[in-house]
This record gives sequence, structure tokens and C-alpha cells, in this order.
Amino acid sequence: MLIELPVITRIAAALGVALLISFIATPVVKALAQKMGAVDVPKDGRRMHDHPIPRMGGLAIFFGFLLSTLLFVPMSQSLRGMLLGGVIIVILGMLDDIYALPAMPKLLVQIVAALVAVLHGNVIQVLSNPNIFSSNPYWTLGIWAIPVTVIWIVAITNAVNLIDGLDGLAVGVATISSLTMLVIAMLVSDGLVALMMAALAGGCIGFMPYNLNPAKIFMGDTGSTFLGFILATASIQGLFKFYTIVSFAVPFLMLGLPLFDTCFAILRRVARGQNPMSPDRSHVHHRLIDVGFNQKQAVAILYIISAILGLSAVVLTTSGALKAMALLCALCFAGAIAAKISISHAEKEEEKEVQAVESHDDLRDPSGGSEDGAPGEGAGEQEGD
Repeated sequence: MLIELPVITRIAAALGVALLISFIATPVVKALAQKMGAVDVPKDGRRMHDHPIPRMGGLAIFFGFLLSTLLFVPMSQSLRGMLLGGVIIVILGMLDDIYALPAMPKLLVQIVAALVAVLHGNVIQVLSNPNIFSSNPYWTLGIWAIPVTVIWIVAITNAVNLIDGLDGLAVGVATISSLTMLVIAMLVSDGLVALMMAALAGGCIGFMPYNLNPAKIFMGDTGSTFLGFILATASIQGLFKFYTIVSFAVPFLMLGLPLFDTCFAILRRVARGQNPMSPDRSHVHHRLIDVGFNQKQAVAILYIISAILGLSAVVLTTSGALKAMALLCALCFAGAIAAKISISHAEKEEEKEVQAVESHDDLRDPSGGSEDGAPGEGAGEQEGD
């Protein structure tokens, strides 16, 4: 049974208020970031921009979410723990955006923030058993409940942070994930989680016009880690809590893109003998750029993948595993064909550009030589650079 109409009205109001606050606050946060020195200067190959851009924009998302939540969501112990932990994460993110903190101290503070949420009641107590052949349909975590919950919160917090590599990517994926959880919460009649996810989605949507390519401001660690923390904590209240209704796979589908990218990044770095926390330029969004897509195309592809996973999570909740698997396979097949067509189109466009440049050069110098030297001399010098 779906949520009653008055609650749906409150959900729309929570989304709208968060959107408005975030949209209005972002220019103010941008000026504050410039004044405090929270500016991202491109200094390595991982950066996709070529000029300094203010970060710390996630503060606007935080304000939108916080004020909307306080207005529309009844205060409870678990919500209080989530908000307190979120404040810790935001303060840590602001310091990191200004001073670029080392990885280990950040990890320790994230664990503290996760423990604050856990000790206020945000704990994964029971999981649905993914083994359909088992006689026991549920897993009771017992003494492992707190460690597993802390690992989940910290993992998702960092997973969303790691995909924040292209304009609008992390905020868009977080919007899709929060809307997915909003729909699932409505399906299981969990109005409180639906209101929280509406507030989070609204904060993200209000910030998005400033963050889409070409970005005027980045959300920074302030925003990406906050979004990951809230999504992880809310999933404990809205997904893991309904283990008799919501499958074990649903949270992993909903957050599939950042989880996959993080797991792949850790395995890749360990295989190369690197520190798992060391940054590199081999994330899924970097690979799409290297294939030949521009930023807007790469972000659109990842939006589609995230939306497919989110839709599969919703179908899994409403129609069962078989239909969700069929839908996922069909959409992945269609996505693969679309990607192949897009790649072929990009290659053809690139060939046309190369041919146009060569034709232009031939018109300028039909003999193939140069004014100051032998044919090909200038090209060899450029290649040496």
C-alpha cells in the first residue's frame, strides 16, 4: 500500500524546500569558498578542468537537506544520530577542501562519525539471505552488527567520494540513488525515510545547475562524503530494516555504480602494489574519457547505468528477483548496443576531423614541405615534445 496523500504532499514540500535553499545558498557558498581558499587548482592528470574552480559547494546541499529535514521529518534518536554524524562529516570535508588532509586521519574521523550514527540506533541487525537454497531466509548479525554497519557507512561514504571526478557526476548519481530509495520507501510505506530522501534529492537538484559541465563550483569532499554518509545511513533505516520485504541485493543495486568503481579501484591498486587509498586516473569515468567521450557524454552514460540499477532495485522490491534480473539483462543489452553505436559515432567524427585537418594542410602546402626545412621536419620536432 502506498503512502497516503498528505504524506506525498509533505514529500513534495520537503523536496521543494531543500531544492530552493540549496539553489539560493550555492552562490553564497561559492564566495565563501573563494574567501577561505577552498579552490581546486588543476595540478595533475586526474583533473578534468584547466582553471581554478571553487569547491566546498556541498555545504549548500547540506544546508538544504538539514533545514528541510528539521522542518518536515519528526525527530527521533536514529535521525539525531544521522544528523550528528553528518555534521562531523561536513566539518571534516570542509577542512579537507581547504587544507587537503591526509587519508588516514580522514578515515579515522569517518569511523567516528559512523559510530555516532550506529550508537544512536542506525544498526544493521538482520539481512535477508542471498542464498535462495538455504533453509534460513535471514541472517542475524549479532555481535557483528556494529562492525558490519560501520564498514557499510564508511564504504559508501568513500565510494560516492571516489566517483566525484567529472562535472555533475557524483551529484547526479546521488540524486538517482536518493530518488530510488524514495520510491522504495513509498512502496513499503516508510514515510520518514521517504521524507529524508526527498530532502536529499532536493538539495542535490538545487546544486546541480552550478555543477553541471562546465562547472562553476565543485561540491568537494564536503558534499561527496556527506552524500555518501546520508545515503548509507538512510539505507539502514529504509532498506536493511525491511529485510522481510526488501531483498539483500537492493542496497547494492541502488548504490551499484559507486560500489563497483570503489571495489575495482581497490583491487587495481593492490594488484599494482600501490596503497589502496592512493589516487589514480583509472576510474570508470576516466576510462570513458580516454575512450573518446567528452565530459557530458561520459556523465550521461553513467547516469543511465545508475538509473538502470536503480530501476532494477525498484522492480526487485515490487516484482521479485526473476523479473528484476530479466529487466537488468535487457537494459544492459540495450545499453551495450547504445554504447557501441556511440563509440562508433565518436570514432567516425574523429576520423572526419583528422581528414579535414589533413586536407587543410594539403591545401596550404601541396608539396608536403615546409618553409624553413625539409618535409616532415616540423612534425618530428612536435612528436619529440
